[in-house]
Amino acid sequence: MHRAVFRTAAVAAAGILAVGTLAACAPGGDAGSGGEGEGGGTVRVTLANHVWTDIIKSKIPEFEKETGIKVELTQLGEDQLSDQYNVKLNAGTDELDVMMYRPLQEGKLFAQNGYMADLTDLVKEDADWDWSDFQSGPVETTTYEGAVVGVPLITESQVLYYRADLLEAAGLEVPTTLDELAAAAKTISEANPGVAGFVARTARSAAVTQFSSFLYSFGGDFMDDGKASVDTPEAVEAYEYYGGLLNQYGPANVSTDMSWPEAAAIFAQGQAAFYTDASSLYQNLALEENSTVFDKLGYAAFPAGPAGSKPYAIPSWGLAINEGSSNQANAWAFIKWATSFDSVLAVQEEGVPGARTSVWEDPKGTASFPPALADAIAENAKNGVGYDRPLVVNVSEAREIVGDPIVVGITGGDVPGAAKSAQEKFGAFLEDEN
Repeated sequence: MHRAVFRTAAVAAAGILAVGTLAACAPGGDAGSGGEGEGGGTVRVTLANHVWTDIIKSKIPEFEKETGIKVELTQLGEDQLSDQYNVKLNAGTDELDVMMYRPLQEGKLFAQNGYMADLTDLVKEDADWDWSDFQSGPVETTTYEGAVVGVPLITESQVLYYRADLLEAAGLEVPTTLDELAAAAKTISEANPGVAGFVARTARSAAVTQFSSFLYSFGGDFMDDGKASVDTPEAVEAYEYYGGLLNQYGPANVSTDMSWPEAAAIFAQGQAAFYTDASSLYQNLALEENSTVFDKLGYAAFPAGPAGSKPYAIPSWGLAINEGSSNQANAWAFIKWATSFDSVLAVQEEGVPGARTSVWEDPKGTASFPPALADAIAENAKNGVGYDRPLVVNVSEAREIVGDPIVVGITGGDVPGAAKSAQEKFGAFLEDEN
């Protein structure tokens, strides 16, 4: 039985510090000595508490045997990881070699400050490792100003969850467009009192990531050439659509403070026909112990808007090399091994989605996922956008600003006015940040 992807939130929240040095399987040496496959040296690897880490950690002896490189592993909770990076990277440390990081949260800050080594030449030099095999959305996010600064590890995209029984009773096909989604939500909610046609995140900041797919599919974006663009006609239409679905066909007296646990619970309790959210949350809906609709659950790729289907397809975690490290050759040897086809396949077989296209095309790589979900994820990857929030340094503040029109739409307010206000605030924010 594979491990549930949704466990990652609980693992990370626990924040348990575990630092250990794994025994070498070959003669070691100083941190800067030796090289890949040449039987020498060590590499200091800092990883987050995560299911991916648990799986890859068990395989590190294989890496040590293959390369003769001894791995010194530090494993930290997310908050502790951030604290260590803030202190050590600001001080220009050479004590970190490989760093597990969140491309969408601290990626721009780290790249802008020169904390991450340029991997552009390294990723291109090994045809067998094959950089072109990585999905375009995650690659976009681990690239900064044309330079590759990280390799994506764990991915997710936004899928459409639906109640197959309600669609069948209404004589409806699975929506493939946003227009069809709205029409189906209306039909089902009118025919089933007490059942919402649609549910999704509603909290100002939390909803931004899920709204992003709607924004892109309407032809909008948070920024255009580095400038705020949240009041364009396309953006306003997306805000009105997302807010309108929840206002008209959402749960009765819908809260404007729901993140994924609350929204997922409504769907899992059979109180909504459609739910859009991260693919990584599926076991909260698919397992009998978590859901009353586990046997009625359907999955589909994100529906197309006027600009097509453009869901986010993001790397939630990646690996980078500390620019200040004097041990970059061994660091790259570890990253290349940890993100090889064999390693990604082994991790994905345990239910943790990776970023390699070939692994998603391999039956072994999708065996632990419901077939329809695997198909939806693969379809999303074709046109996926590599970010689900504004790519800025102060992500939290930006999300609060651009999320305001979402809440206004949910409550039936003046969306164009809210978008105009958000444009002014976000524009000022970007000027200050730059």
